[in-house]
Amino acid sequence: MLTVAQINYIRHEVNQKGETYASVGRRMNIDPRTVHKYANKEEFSRKEKQTRVSPIMDPVKPIIDKWLTEDLRKKRKYQRTAKRMFEQLRDFHSFKGAYRTVRAYVAKRKKELKAINEGAAIPLESIPGTAQVDFGTAPFKYQSKVIDLPYLVMSFPFSNSFYFQVFPSENTECLLEGLQRMFHHMGGVPHTIRFDNLSPAVKKIRAKGERDLTDTFERFVFHYGFKYEFCNPGKGNEKGHVEAMVKYVRNNFLLPENTILILINLMRPYGL
Repeated sequence: MLTVAQINYIRHEVNQKGETYASVGRRMNIDPRTVHKYANKEEFSRKEKQTRVSPIMDPVKPIIDKWLTEDLRKKRKYQRTAKRMFEQLRDFHSFKGAYRTVRAYVAKRKKELKAINEGAAIPLESIPGTAQVDFGTAPFKYQSKVIDLPYLVMSFPFSNSFYFQVFPSENTECLLEGLQRMFHHMGGVPHTIRFDNLSPAVKKIRAKGERDLTDTFERFVFHYGFKYEFCNPGKGNEKGHVEAMVKYVRNNFLLPENTILILINLMRPYGL
C-alpha cells in the first residue's frame, strides 16, 4: 500500500509533468501498472462508504440534480423551490415519496453545489473543477501525404478527464467551434476556463497583465457566461494539466498517423 505522499508524487509526475508510467515506476521501484492505477484513480483520502439504497428517492435524484444545476445559472428569484420540484416529480415522474424527503435532499444538495460553485465550477455532469484549454499538433495522413494538424483539448484537473477535437487550423473559428461542441456534448459550461494567450482570444497584452480580447471571443464569453483566466506570458506551466493531456492525447489516440478523408476549412464567420 502506497503512502499519500507517494500517491501525490505519482499524480504530479504523470498528470502534471507528462511522465510515462514506466519511468515513474522505475524511479519508485514499483510496477508500472501500480503507477497507472494511482495516476488515474480519482480519490484516495476517502474510503468507499456503503450507501443505503433508497428505492423511492434514488430514481429521482439525477432529475433533482439536473434541475439544481440548471438553476445555478439563473437569478435566485427564478430558481425552483423544493415544493415546486416535489410537485413536478409527483405530477410528471410518478414520484410516490413525501415532500419532506424531497425538501431534505434539495437542502443538502444545494449546500454541496454552492460549495463547489464558490470553490471551483458550475457542475458539469456532476464533475466539479475549472477547465483548461490548449491546442496541440499531431501528424495525419491526407491524400498520401503526412500533414500536421492542430487539435483542441479541454481538460478538467479535478477529475483528470478531458475532451479533444481535431481541426484544420488554430484560428478563432476553430477555437470557438471546438469549445461550443464540447459545451453541448457535456450539457453545461465550466465556471472558469484557463487559457494560454492564444491569438484567437487575445489581441494584445498590456501592462499589469491587462488584455485586449478579440471581439469574437469576448462575445462568445458573454454568450456562455463563463469566467476566463490567462496564463502569464511565458508561463505555460500555469496550465500544466492540459499540457500533460495534450501529450497524453497525442501518444494514446493520434499516433501513429490517422488517415483523414476530408479536410474542411473552417473559416466561416462565427456569429452568436
